[in-house]
Amino acid sequence: MLAVTGLDLFYGAAQALRKVSLVAEPGKVTCILGRNGVGKTSLLRAIVGLQPIAAGSISWRGKELSRLPPHERARQGVGFVPQGREIFPLLTVKENLESGFAPLPRERRTIPEEVFELFPVLATMLRRRGGDLSGGQQQQLAIARALVTRPGLLLLDEPTEGIQPSIIKDIGRAIAYLRDKGEMAIVLVEQYFDFARDLADRFAVMERGEIVMAGARAEMDEARVRRHLTV
Repeated sequence: MLAVTGLDLFYGAAQALRKVSLVAEPGKVTCILGRNGVGKTSLLRAIVGLQPIAAGSISWRGKELSRLPPHERARQGVGFVPQGREIFPLLTVKENLESGFAPLPRERRTIPEEVFELFPVLATMLRRRGGDLSGGQQQQLAIARALVTRPGLLLLDEPTEGIQPSIIKDIGRAIAYLRDKGEMAIVLVEQYFDFARDLADRFAVMERGEIVMAGARAEMDEARVRRHLTV
């Protein structure tokens, strides 16, 4: 499983994470909730290796990741879907998916059929440029690109942001399917409470760089969580 313990993270003199600890297990979705600017994205960037930590540890499948660069973490099975999607707008859908081959050995550089079963619209758009897709289609492409890397740990940063309701439902079904296979640990950062609640096996609420509530979904006090999400 993923074990994050006592993370501190700074941007210059500003502390973004304060002694943050988190676990994520295969076959379960761990949801991280909180307002804008409380450290949710910083936590994911620390796990992926895009932002160095000042203290603490990050381990995955018993291996310490803290000192590994991002590409080595990807080779260890860490997949990331960033906020804002960050697809390559001038590359085709097929080329965007193939960019997920980078951490894979040559013999595994194929696009899994499962990608097109989860997001069938992508199969009809392989020759279209990523920048020509709608926001929802780009989000599907970003998730599909991460799945091409065959991750054991999938980190999703606000996948519902700016997406139309019909595609939010498609993304929710895809996450539930991946969870139910039991092979992948999923960490989902969200502000959309209902979406997160319906998918979460465990949850953590962040405030000012700290986790202020955490537990199993059955233990969730919805009213209290919602108070932490309102501005």
